[in-house]
Amino acid sequence: MASSLNLSTAAAERIAKIAAKQGKPAVLRLSVEGGGCSGFQYKFDLGEPEADDMVSETGEVKLVVDPVSLDLVAGSTVDFVESLGGAAFRVENPNAAAGCGCGSSFGI
Repeated sequence: MASSLNLSTAAAERIAKIAAKQGKPAVLRLSVEGGGCSGFQYKFDLGEPEADDMVSETGEVKLVVDPVSLDLVAGSTVDFVESLGGAAFRVENPNAAAGCGCGSSFGI
């Protein structure tokens, strides 16, 4: 199950920088909440893994997801992209049937 989520190298590097600045461990928590323009929205936080979390590692950086959210994001890749419009974490979610233009919400 460790391969059901992936963290890109670009995302891992960005998380490591953010965590170092904040003096926190390099652990990105991805969760899914109801809301957003497409039904569900992604939420990102820095935090420690919990006992029932799925953990994926890229180098020294961990991506953790709780079991409820994992059902909605299994098989996804979290990436960090920079463009003329700004910089953001993006989730490439194969389970999403619909999404919004900003990439922060999705529908199943």
